[in-house]
Amino acid sequence: MQQFEFKLNGEFIELNQLLKMVGVCDSGGAGKKLVAEGVVSVDGHIELRKTCKIRAGSVVTLGDVRITVLA
Repeated sequence: MQQFEFKLNGEFIELNQLLKMVGVCDSGGAGKKLVAEGVVSVDGHIELRKTCKIRAGSVVTLGDVRITVLA
């Protein structure tokens, strides 16, 4: 499993942008496609909102990738 830690610079980051920033996908559009396919979970629940606001303390998983969001 690949583990990433992402440090927030603001209050939140949109889910598709987070996937792009950690390098899971090449663009925000590709991130939106992954979310639409139902393969991305936030805090253990499948997330289908492409621009869902991800805040500090959230854990995003996609396949064997785990992203922990830090303040």
